[in-house]
Amino acid sequence: MMKTYCTRPNCSQPINEFPELDDPSNLTTAQQKYCETCEMPQILGGRYIPEKLLGKGGFGAAYLGFDRHSVQFRQCVIKQFQPSPQLSRKKLKVAEDLFSREAEALEILGNQHSQIPDLYAFFPLINDRSEEQEQREFFYIVQEYIDGETLEQEVKRKGKLTENEILEILEEMLNVLNFVHQHNSIHRDIKPSNIMRDRAGKLYLLDFGAVKQVTGATDQPSSTGIYSVGYAPPEQMQGGKVYPATDIYALGATCVRLLAGQPIQELYDFYDNQWCWQDKVDISEQLQNLLEKMLLKTPRHRFQSAEDILNALHHPTNEPQEKVQISPPKTVNHVNPTQQKDIPTKVNPLPQNPVSRQLWEWLLDAGLTGLIATSLLIALNSIWVEPAISMGLWGMLMGGLIYALWKKIIQGIDLWIIGGVTFALILFVPILRDLTLARTLAAMGAGSAGAIALISLYRLIKEKTLS
Repeated sequence: MMKTYCTRPNCSQPINEFPELDDPSNLTTAQQKYCETCEMPQILGGRYIPEKLLGKGGFGAAYLGFDRHSVQFRQCVIKQFQPSPQLSRKKLKVAEDLFSREAEALEILGNQHSQIPDLYAFFPLINDRSEEQEQREFFYIVQEYIDGETLEQEVKRKGKLTENEILEILEEMLNVLNFVHQHNSIHRDIKPSNIMRDRAGKLYLLDFGAVKQVTGATDQPSSTGIYSVGYAPPEQMQGGKVYPATDIYALGATCVRLLAGQPIQELYDFYDNQWCWQDKVDISEQLQNLLEKMLLKTPRHRFQSAEDILNALHHPTNEPQEKVQISPPKTVNHVNPTQQKDIPTKVNPLPQNPVSRQLWEWLLDAGLTGLIATSLLIALNSIWVEPAISMGLWGMLMGGLIYALWKKIIQGIDLWIIGGVTFALILFVPILRDLTLARTLAAMGAGSAGAIALISLYRLIKEKTLS
C-alpha cells in the first residue's frame, strides 16, 4: 500500500496510506492528496511524493521520496526549509536566502559535475487548508538521491582506512574541489559525513548549503560562526575571511579522521595547540608531509589550490614544503549550510595562541584537583575508621576524576563546581570532618599547593625535554 510521509513540521501522525496510488496508472494522474491529520499536501510541486524522513537539522528536514512523473519513479531527496520559530526576523531572512542559494549552487555546480548531486526542482508550497496563517508557505529543494554510505559511516564500519584508500579519496575530492573553486565558490563544510560513496564506489560531495557564488572581484566574505568543530580551520572559527585553502584544511582533517579511525577531537592537542595524529597512522612520509601542509594554521602557508595538491601527489619532490613560494590567497564568497543535521552546536574555537591554555589556567585546575582530593580524603576518613577502606574508596574516586578530566568529560566550569561543592560539604557538614576548621583549611591548602607543585614540575620537565 502506498504510504506518504507528511512534511508539515510537528505533524503528530505523519504517515498516511493511499491504496489507490498502488496502481502506477493512477499514481501518475491522481489529484492532490492531503494528510489525514493536518491536511498538508502530500504530492509536492505536483509530482514529488515523500516516503521517509532522512533527518532534521537547524534550518530544515530531508526526506526520501520519488518523482511520480519520471519513467521509473526516480528516487530523490526532498529538503524542506524548517527554520526555528525562535529566529528573529533578520535571521529568518538570512536563513531563507541561504536555502535559496543552496538551490542556485546545486543548479550551477551539480548539473555540471557528475560527483555533485543534481538539482531537480526548487519551489514554494502554499497550504490553503491551513488555519495557521504564519505556517502556510513552505519551501522545498528536490535533488538527486545518492544510494550509498557516507565516509563517516564507512570508517565506523571499517575502523580506519588505508593509505591507498585515502589517496583515492584525495584524488577524487580534489578534482571536485578544483571544479568548485574554479566556479568561484567554497564548500565550507567538508567532513566525512558530507562525502558519500555510492554502491558502485563513486564518491560524491554533498550538502552545498554553504556555497555562494562570487559576484565580483572585491567580494571578501567572513565566516558567520557556524562550522563543524575539528574540520573548520582557525580563520573560519574566528569569523574571519575564508578561502579555497579553507576547504583544503577541512579535506586534510577529513583524511586524518579516516586514517586514524578516531574522533577528530582526539587527534588535536589542545594543550600545545597542534595536531597529534602522526603517531596514530601508518602512512608514507610523502602523504604525511602533504597532510601536514594542508593542516597548517595560516591559510597563506597551506596549499593554495586543489590543483597544487594534485601536482604534489603526481610529481613528488624532495624539496621541503616550507620553501614553496605561495601567492596570497584569492578570496571568494560563502554562505552557511541550511541543513545542519551533522553540524554540532557552536563551541569555543581551537585557541590560536602558541599555547592553547595559559600556565595560570593549568595551575588553577591543579589547585582545584588537589582541593577536591584532600576534601574527599577528609570526608572518607571521617565516615570510615578503617584506613584501608577509606584509601581504597579515595583511590577509586580520584581515578574516576582523573579519567574524566583526561577524556574531557569534565572540563572548564565543571571542575570549579565540583571543587566548590566538596569544599562547602566539608566546611558545613560536621560529620564529614573530624578535624578543627583551621586544620581542615590547612589540609586543603596543603593539598592544593602539592598539586600545583606537581603540575609545575611536570611542565618544567616537559619543556626541558622538548628543548
